[in-house]
Amino acid sequence: MTHPVAAHRDALRIKFLTPAQVRAHLARDPRLIVPVGTTEQHGPHLPLGCDTIIVERLASDLSAEFGVLAAPTVEYGVNAGTEEPFAGSAGLRRKTLHRLMNDLVGSWEAGGVREFVILTAHGQDPHQEALSTLRTREAVVRTVDIFAIPLSQENGPDDVPVHGGPVDTSLLLYIDGGLVARDQARDFLPTPREARRYRHGGPRAIPRGSPGSFGLPTTATADEGARLYGLIYDRIASRVFRREPA
Repeated sequence: MTHPVAAHRDALRIKFLTPAQVRAHLARDPRLIVPVGTTEQHGPHLPLGCDTIIVERLASDLSAEFGVLAAPTVEYGVNAGTEEPFAGSAGLRRKTLHRLMNDLVGSWEAGGVREFVILTAHGQDPHQEALSTLRTREAVVRTVDIFAIPLSQENGPDDVPVHGGPVDTSLLLYIDGGLVARDQARDFLPTPREARRYRHGGPRAIPRGSPGSFGLPTTATADEGARLYGLIYDRIASRVFRREPA
């Protein structure tokens, strides 16, 4: 794990910069990190912004270490369908997210961005399809699903969706443990069919009987979160940022 402690405090967030400052940064490095989260339940023990908190922290640390601009976080994505609504959850349709992101990258490209690094922590197919098919005039778009990186979970089977399980919970315990209601965590192992249904999306992606999450969140630890964060961070850093911009 190579990123500096609390590096996120030195992130180059464009919402705090003037147009002239952004232009000067883009002249040196024309890349822009765009974190895309969700506002979605992840079980009774995690905050609705679980995905958002994870990608926002990654974007900030990467921005600080590599001197790359970071966009404001897009806090809505294509949520998993549930039989009953969860208070506070709010999402977009695939076409809506696709249109929103195309509008945003189009504006930023017109202002000088030549490469986009889209970070997301939500692995459902409709969400990924919306982000991986963005259109630009010339700019390169690199969509990074952080959970597509092999994580070799220490707690629970690897074929269970990440949603609200030990990976999400461990990462949140590492990033900000005060956000995790550990006494509310409930384990739930889906059948293979239920796991496939979640990944493909649809109105009943979260099966009846699930607390809103999958896997064994009761086994999560902050130490495991630190290990996972370091693995994810270093893989993204080495494959995306430790090279010349496109």
